Amino acid sequence: MFARLSPDSPSRLLTQLRARTPLVQCLTNTVVINFTANVLLAAGAAPAMVDVPGEAGPFARIAAGVLVNVGTPHLEQREAIVEAAQAATDAGTPWVLDPVAIGSLPVRTALARKLLEMRPTVIRSNPSEIKALAGMGGGGRGTDTTDSPDSAAVAGRHLALGYGSVVAISGPVDLIIDGHHEVRVNNGHEYLTRVTGGGCALGALIAAFASLDADTFSTVTAAIGFYTVAAEFAAATASGPGSFQTALLDRLHSTGPAEFAEKLRLL
Repeated sequence: MFARLSPDSPSRLLTQLRARTPLVQCLTNTVVINFTANVLLAAGAAPAMVDVPGEAGPFARIAAGVLVNVGTPHLEQREAIVEAAQAATDAGTPWVLDPVAIGSLPVRTALARKLLEMRPTVIRSNPSEIKALAGMGGGGRGTDTTDSPDSAAVAGRHLALGYGSVVAISGPVDLIIDGHHEVRVNNGHEYLTRVTGGGCALGALIAAFASLDADTFSTVTAAIGFYTVAAEFAAATASGPGSFQTALLDRLHSTGPAEFAEKLRLL
């Protein structure tokens, strides 16, 4: 069923994010580290790229939120990812699982399913990856999806109900599921798929919002809404993907709660 969020909830959470500057630990793929850190800084959070075994676990206990992205799962980082995810679960730190490119690639698929058993707070991914994680087919072309968000809704509900996670399925219209409620965010722009790390950085922003004082369904909706609204504003002034990337950081920094609330479209 559609979840009717309080009209001021997303904008209120943006205000709270900027007041708190939450510290977000990012264990993410090597392709997107710089952009992910800049997205967090521009939005009002603080990044920490702590992904070394022996450090990742202790840091996850003090971070406000944790991103676990399996995009480039080298051995040492795999060890750190498991360590951080377990520590976050034990400490009650909200953490986000982004199972990048799972389904057809065996190492990351096995790792993502191991992490799933640790009950991530949020699972954010494209439709093909969500279906693969749920064992319902899927497996796109690398990081690209071959499915629509609605086609992965059953898999998303299965994951949400089975593991207590909020599931965010990315697409032209993003779908957010907690097993009992659903909402669609009808914002964004195609340029997000034309820059490296457009989706991966969103996982880090979700981890930042998940640390705030609200239920996880609302914080995930606010994070995705804010990111995709900023993308719309950025695309309006960009001449292509290169200038869009710069404009996106600028709009994540400059977009205020009032214009965010005015532009946000929930279905």
